[in-house]
Amino acid sequence: MTPSNQENLLSRSEELFIKSRQIFPGGVSSPVRAFKAVGGTPPFIDHGSGCHIWDVDQNEYIDFVLSYGPHILGHNDPDVLKALCDTAQKGISFGAPTELELRLGEMIRSAFPLMERLRFVNSGTEATMAAIRVARGHTGRSQIVKFEGAYHGHADSLLVKAGSGAATFGVPDSGGVPESLARETIVLPYNNPQAVRDLFNKQGDSIACAIVEPIAGNMGVIVPDDEFLRELRTQTSDHGSILIADEVMTGFRQTYGGVQILFSFEPDMTTLGKIIGGGLPIGAYGGSKEIMRHVAPEGPVYQAGTLSGNPVTMACGVATLQKLKTPALYSLLEEKSRLLTDGILNIVKNLGIPARINRMGSMMTLFFSAEPVRDWASAAKCDTELFSYFFRECLKEGLYLPPSQFEAFFLSTCHDDDIVKQSVNKFQNALLKTKEWMEKGRPEHH
Repeated sequence: MTPSNQENLLSRSEELFIKSRQIFPGGVSSPVRAFKAVGGTPPFIDHGSGCHIWDVDQNEYIDFVLSYGPHILGHNDPDVLKALCDTAQKGISFGAPTELELRLGEMIRSAFPLMERLRFVNSGTEATMAAIRVARGHTGRSQIVKFEGAYHGHADSLLVKAGSGAATFGVPDSGGVPESLARETIVLPYNNPQAVRDLFNKQGDSIACAIVEPIAGNMGVIVPDDEFLRELRTQTSDHGSILIADEVMTGFRQTYGGVQILFSFEPDMTTLGKIIGGGLPIGAYGGSKEIMRHVAPEGPVYQAGTLSGNPVTMACGVATLQKLKTPALYSLLEEKSRLLTDGILNIVKNLGIPARINRMGSMMTLFFSAEPVRDWASAAKCDTELFSYFFRECLKEGLYLPPSQFEAFFLSTCHDDDIVKQSVNKFQNALLKTKEWMEKGRPEHH
C-alpha cells in the first residue's frame, strides 16, 4: 500500500527513531538520513525490489534515491544477488588477494584507460583522501584546491568552506578539523574559469592538486561549462599540479566509464565508488603508472585497508559492470530520465512554481529557484522551505526522494515507462499541494 492510504503513516518508524536517538547521534549513521532539512520522521526501510522500497510500516515507495546512486540496476538485481550469494558461500573476507579483485580491476581499467594503476578501498571518502595524499607525495607540495559546494567525503582537508572573495583559504566547516590543516585547502567557486586562472597564476607552483566533480552532484546536479574544465586542465598542467576527477557519483552512471569520456576531460587521477560495488561499500582511486608508483608497497605513500577488495563486493561489482556493458542500457536510461524531467517541468510551468531541473543522464535535481543554478552561490539561493514542503507531500504520495534540496535524484533500469508515468502523476499531486500551500501564505506545516 502507498503512504497516502494510511492514517498513521510511520508509527513503527517513529518508535524505532525514538530508540535510535538513544544509541546513534541524531538517531542515524549518516546525517542527511535524520530528515533535519525537511522535518518529520525518516521511514525505516525494510526491503526493496527493483525501483521500489517498503518501510517497516509497509508503506511502498518509488525510489529515486537508490542508496544515493549505486543501484543503477535497481534493488536486488537477480544477477548481482546471485553473485553475492555464490561468493559469500566461499567466504566473506580473507584479507588477501583474490581473482575477483583482479577481474574487477581489469574491467575498470578498460573503462578508464587513464587509470593505468588503481587501488580498491571501502568508500568514496577513502578514495579521495588517498588520492590527495598520493598527489601530495608525488608533487612534494601541500596545498590543495577544491570547489565551493562540492563534497568529496569527510576527510579533514576537504571539510572546509569558502569565505568572501573568489579564492579564499579554507576555514573549518566541521568541528574537530584543525585550522592549520584547513588552511592548506583553497576553495574556489565552481564553474568560474577566471578564478582558476587567477589563483594558479598567483601561486600555482605551490599547489599539489585540484579535485573536482566533473558533474557536481553534492550541491545538487550542476553541469560544468566547457571552459571551466578546460581552464582547470590547462592550469594544473602548466604548474605541475595533479588534477583529480571525483567520479565517485558519476562513474558508470552516464556511460560505461566516466563523464570524463563524454567531456574529453583528461585528469591525472580518478576516484570511483557507488556503482562499481553493485551497492556494497567500495571506492577506488588510480592514475598513471608514474603517479601510482608512489603508493606503498612500491613507494613511500602509505595507504591500506583490511577489507579492501573483499570478494563479495568484487563479485557484485563484476556482475554489475557486466550488465552495464549492454549498449542500449544507457540510451534507455536517458530516455526515461528525459520523460520524467519533461513531465515535471510541464507541471511546474503550468502551476507557475519557480523551479527548474538540472540533469545529466539519469541523475538530476529539481531546484526551487527562478534563476539558473550553476554554482554554489546560486544553489544556496534556492527556496529550501518550499522544497521541504514538497518533499513531505512526495513522501505521502509514495515517492522516496533525497531529503535535501542539494542532493541528486537517480533513476534505475527498473524505472520503466509505466513507473515514470505513475511518478509524474504523483509529482503533480505533490506540486498541486505545494502550490496551494504557497497561495495560503505558507502556514506552518507539521
